[in-house]
Amino acid sequence: MKKNIYLILILVVSFSCKQNQSTKKDLNPIYKEPTTAQKIANAHGFEHWQHVYEIAFTFAEKRSWIWQPKTNEVTLITAKDTISYNRKAMDSIAMNVDKAFINDKFWLLIPFQLVWDTSAQISEPVKAESPVHKTLMQKITLTYPNEGGYTPGDAYDIYFDDNYVIKEWVFRKGNQAEPSLANTFEKYQDFNGLKLAEDHKKGDDDWNLKLENIRVVLE
Repeated sequence: MKKNIYLILILVVSFSCKQNQSTKKDLNPIYKEPTTAQKIANAHGFEHWQHVYEIAFTFAEKRSWIWQPKTNEVTLITAKDTISYNRKAMDSIAMNVDKAFINDKFWLLIPFQLVWDTSAQISEPVKAESPVHKTLMQKITLTYPNEGGYTPGDAYDIYFDDNYVIKEWVFRKGNQAEPSLANTFEKYQDFNGLKLAEDHKKGDDDWNLKLENIRVVLE
């Protein structure tokens, strides 16, 4: 008799646990597995972006930028001039400056551009050998539409490790088969939660495109 009661209690407890799990699942919002793009963005601190008030950096020792993403105020500082504009209301002069800003920002914030650039197509990840270090990594291809934007039709093969951190990329102008540029992402630093690469090397010479004086100001 005691054995029967014990078995009944186990069945009741088991049924109750399953019911509770089912209830919790039903009460929670529908869970969606993050996309590869979202996983890459998150690996570089995307959750902190919502708190960013201002970001500043110097591109290739040529141009320094100050960007306030919430208002879209942009300031370019060079040895010759300082130009400020708002990306929501641009004239012809601002548009010329903005082309450089979009290019330079793309180098700095490519992990987040994967999420922001909703018009671009992103392939499913595949295993592939990276072009510089010749290491087996995961690769996705980011392809922009043939119309719109400053550089329509361009493609990027992005190589990342098992932690979804970008290690290399290949730029292919106009989605041509041959690489236009292949380089690494190195010297990652933490800037108020954003994990950003400062150095980009080709590997076969002394070429190194640097992103310096990076400053991230939170609200």
